[in-house]
Amino acid sequence: MTTTAPPTAPPDESPPAPSHTLWALLRNTWRGLTSMRTALVLLFLLAVAALPGALLPQRSLNQRLVTQYFTDHPTLAPLLDDLKFFDVFAAPWFAAVYLLLMISLVGCLVPRTVEQIRGLRTPPVATPRNLARLPHAFATTLDEPAGDVEARVRRRLRGWQVRWRDEAGADPAHPVRTVSAERGRMHEVGNLVFHLSLLGLLVAFAAGKMFGYEGQVIVLSGGGQFCNTGILGYDSFRAGLRVDGTDLQPFCVRVDDFTATYEATGQPASFTAGIGYQTAADLATGTDAWRPTTIAVNHPLRTDGSRLYLLGHGYAPRFTVTYPDGQQRTGEVQWRPVDQTTLLSEGATKFARPGVTDEEQRRTSQLAVTGLLAPTSSGGQVVTSVFPALDDPEVAVDVLRGDLGLDDGRGQSIFTVDRSKLDTGELTRAARKNMRPGDEITLDDGTRVRFDGVRDWVSLQVSHDPAQVWVLTSAVFMLTGLMLSLAVRRRRFWVRLTPAGAGGTRVELGGLARTDRAGYGEEFDRLTAAVLGTDPDGPGADSADKDTQKSPKTEDRP
Repeated sequence: MTTTAPPTAPPDESPPAPSHTLWALLRNTWRGLTSMRTALVLLFLLAVAALPGALLPQRSLNQRLVTQYFTDHPTLAPLLDDLKFFDVFAAPWFAAVYLLLMISLVGCLVPRTVEQIRGLRTPPVATPRNLARLPHAFATTLDEPAGDVEARVRRRLRGWQVRWRDEAGADPAHPVRTVSAERGRMHEVGNLVFHLSLLGLLVAFAAGKMFGYEGQVIVLSGGGQFCNTGILGYDSFRAGLRVDGTDLQPFCVRVDDFTATYEATGQPASFTAGIGYQTAADLATGTDAWRPTTIAVNHPLRTDGSRLYLLGHGYAPRFTVTYPDGQQRTGEVQWRPVDQTTLLSEGATKFARPGVTDEEQRRTSQLAVTGLLAPTSSGGQVVTSVFPALDDPEVAVDVLRGDLGLDDGRGQSIFTVDRSKLDTGELTRAARKNMRPGDEITLDDGTRVRFDGVRDWVSLQVSHDPAQVWVLTSAVFMLTGLMLSLAVRRRRFWVRLTPAGAGGTRVELGGLARTDRAGYGEEFDRLTAAVLGTDPDGPGADSADKDTQKSPKTEDRP
């Protein structure tokens, strides 16, 4: 009699629920993002993304070079600007790569850290059943009791992480003794420390950008002062995302003198500035004492968590204007170098006539001394500089009179005047002359302009980075972790001691290197010789019998 099997239900071919599909997508995306391969790819992309910041001028560092690049490449520059290549480290795409790398490293390293901590507490793995299958293996029978051999093994494996175990043997009264030994777990620790330090370096770098700031200021030597009390004291200031400039750590600097030395070719040899400074504690107590010190290029002053760098220098000519009524005004402002080799400089020293109450007269009586300054003049009719040191200064000036726009409330460059006003008649050229220190020009209204001399100015940069200690610490740990991962080899060694007849001992040895690095074959031979009590050059030669299996070379396979 035949029976008919009950009909089976057709397989459920309905699509999975949307929530399950979304969960699977999120889970797979997270797994892919937090894999080590993805972290390495993002790290490479971050390095590639930073290349434009090294190859192209950046607005945050030098706006003048960016402007010059637009002048030299009028077609390419706007395209690069649209891609944020002149503000690479503030670009959204750079921030996206940076953020993804941070997420990937955190998601990758946190589970590995937990696993590594557990692994450090895990005893070595049990001795494999068949040691002959390992890359390094040796077996022999010794005419010694197992206790003597075990004592030698214990002495030789000092410093290793070992675990002794008993296995059931043919004779229940004499169990088989095995030992599992492992060394070099610091290899994985070093690898983990390297990646955790890399993560710490990225976090510290980001914190420095958020809570740090950087500013540049020009100060005249010979007593010029600067105080870090607010952003208005800077010529340029770049604040972090969480810095508004109202809570700067106060300190003051006075530039007492400046010394520059040059090679015969005009290349600078050294810049040194003698300064005095007052810390926040000095300012709080109201002391007038200045702490003397010296700063030079790459040798900054460190105070109150900030660093004061000496960047460069230039010259500031000093002019004295004597008006017909006998009143005098002296102007001394920095002129900017237009030739970095000879420090030929250009600028404009501006004056407003004192004692004038009529607004129209005050507006039309303003003076500007503009032109070129050669620290070491060639002596020709056209003023040019032949050396950057202040050996023979000369200026070629135009004295402009009229409306300079000093009272119209609009900002203007301290280095130039609006030359278009010469075309409209708002400014007129009152005089033109080449002058050396002590020379004087007399204008048609009796005003005298005297060139008194030249003084150095220095360019200082204040950098405040509250995370700089963490950056240094992370870098040191990165180097330490890298050295550990490269220098330490992880390897394992097993011994099985089986009692044999007539008081002998069957010895089986096995070894395995966890890292692909040459040298473990020689170490295994030394371990074998020490366990057997023989000369290292001939393991087992004195005590092994004809049943000995020779240890394979490092490159051989059993």
